[in-house]
Amino acid sequence: MNNDESVRNELEKILESGLETEWRERPVTSEDREKIVTRLQLIKDGDLTGKLKIAGFLERPYGNADDGVLEACETCMYFEIHRRHCNLPELEFPVKPEWSCRMWRI
Repeated sequence: MNNDESVRNELEKILESGLETEWRERPVTSEDREKIVTRLQLIKDGDLTGKLKIAGFLERPYGNADDGVLEACETCMYFEIHRRHCNLPELEFPVKPEWSCRMWRI
């Protein structure tokens, strides 16, 4: 198993353990996003739980299929499809395509 897969599995275990993330507080303005980015920058690189919590990760897409809008890692501008990796500088870790976070962007 490569390192990305190992980290991805660790992240999945953390999410499956019932970690309560900040997924409900979606950033509406650029100032909201900046506040989240600043908080993420203060987290040590090895603190995966802290990053998942503040970024508001879920193991499923966010949104309502009836509205036609589902935010998932695989549709985010920060998602690297071949690596299955989030390249948002404050996160920079492997993810699953069906996961989502509140930093999602088109």
